[in-house]
Amino acid sequence: MFLRNDHGLEFAGAGVARSFGRAPAAPTAPLTGWERLREQVAAVDWVPDLGAAIGGRAWWRGLATCTALCAGTWYFLSPDLGPLTGTVPAPLAGEQWEEARAQGIAPLAWGGSTGRRMAANDLVTTLAEAPERPLIELAATLGEGDAFDRVLERAGVGRNDASRAASLVRETVALGDIAPGTRIALTLGRRSSKMVARPLEKLEMRARFDLAVSLTRAGDGLALNRHPIAIDNTPLRIQGTVGGSLYRSARAAGAPAKLVETYIRALAGKLSIGRDIGADARFDMVIDRERAATGETRLGKLQLAAIERANVGGGKPLQLVRWAGDNGEEWWDANGQNERRGFMGMPTHGRITSNFGYRTHPVLFFRRLHKGMDIGAPHGAPIYAVLDGVVQAAGRAGGYGNFVKLQHGGGLGSGYGHMSRFAVRAGQRVRQGEVIGYVGSTGMSTGPHLHWEVWKNGRAINPRSISFTSVASLSGGELRRFKARVRELLGVGVGD
Repeated sequence: MFLRNDHGLEFAGAGVARSFGRAPAAPTAPLTGWERLREQVAAVDWVPDLGAAIGGRAWWRGLATCTALCAGTWYFLSPDLGPLTGTVPAPLAGEQWEEARAQGIAPLAWGGSTGRRMAANDLVTTLAEAPERPLIELAATLGEGDAFDRVLERAGVGRNDASRAASLVRETVALGDIAPGTRIALTLGRRSSKMVARPLEKLEMRARFDLAVSLTRAGDGLALNRHPIAIDNTPLRIQGTVGGSLYRSARAAGAPAKLVETYIRALAGKLSIGRDIGADARFDMVIDRERAATGETRLGKLQLAAIERANVGGGKPLQLVRWAGDNGEEWWDANGQNERRGFMGMPTHGRITSNFGYRTHPVLFFRRLHKGMDIGAPHGAPIYAVLDGVVQAAGRAGGYGNFVKLQHGGGLGSGYGHMSRFAVRAGQRVRQGEVIGYVGSTGMSTGPHLHWEVWKNGRAINPRSISFTSVASLSGGELRRFKARVRELLGVGVGD
């Protein structure tokens, strides 16, 4: 490889260059012994990194250098340097002192190093007391179970103004309906003396989600101003794929935690969450939502709980709708049916004194099958029907004493013995939870208690072991209203 310059061509590379077209450089004179020693000393690294190559030749040379420097410093250090005298400015006096005192911060003027207050000069007149601010703006918060007027009084509002403000607000909204945690903005005016409370000049608060109110002083009294807030009640619909977790997927889609729990509990009554819902299933829920014109959003109850492509019902979507029936709000399927599953509840409040099974009779003193369950309870305690049914018998029945027998349908019946008195008669239809009699000690009994029996197809069974399933269906006008509600919920758009 060649490089061209002003004198011709010459080699370029890692080796020794030979020039063409110019004379070679003259050889340099040999170095003397002192110059060679100086170059060798200059090439030595006297301050190597003591943290690297520890124990090596360069490391020991650096340690020797450090030791020598420390020893030289200690040797030349004087044992007593003595005080270092600086220049001290002369103290101010006369006119200079007065000028500095008038224009400086008081602690600084008196020799301090900090301060925040200007010094007072001879022109300052001392006030007997500081003047009050003409207006004070503050806020109060309504607590759980707190009285509205007491909140205002604690904030500094006079008793008369607090009572008048509570009366005005009560004309618009019930004070008990104001949500705990509501912030109340207050403006207190100037008072005539410090012996009286400041007058209430202005009050502002969000009385309801759709209403804000304000109180302003008009003359010697207060005037109420209502500020209605427009509300959009379009429900919120959330859909998505179940994936690895139904709960996490629904939360990631924007559903609140409590509503996701309600959704899962609703589905759990119809299918197994872990077994019947695959990763490709799609969840669908519709939630009550209120959107205020001021920008706030409030979510309400879950109204629709649906799942698609679940491994139940032949792949048909499971759609559950919240509907208020005879037993309150329950989950009904899209066909207007409600299936209840569970175990029998206790017919009276008490403690179990004898379970179903063989035992020694407390009166006859021989061992035989105890066909029911004994529940110890106070005399006169109410006895309730465990399921809907018809009173088949209500009267005296030998050792059972006063006895009521209910027929529930499907071959299931129940009996209640040792009653003190009846609350039903034969042929009467009763609902679950309805009082049918009262605890007593009639018949072969050693004390007030209820003997409770359950029969399945005429055979006595353990009352606590039987589970029941009942199906209720809507009909007529109620079914038509329910169907219209289902169509309304399914018509809600996602993310509207």
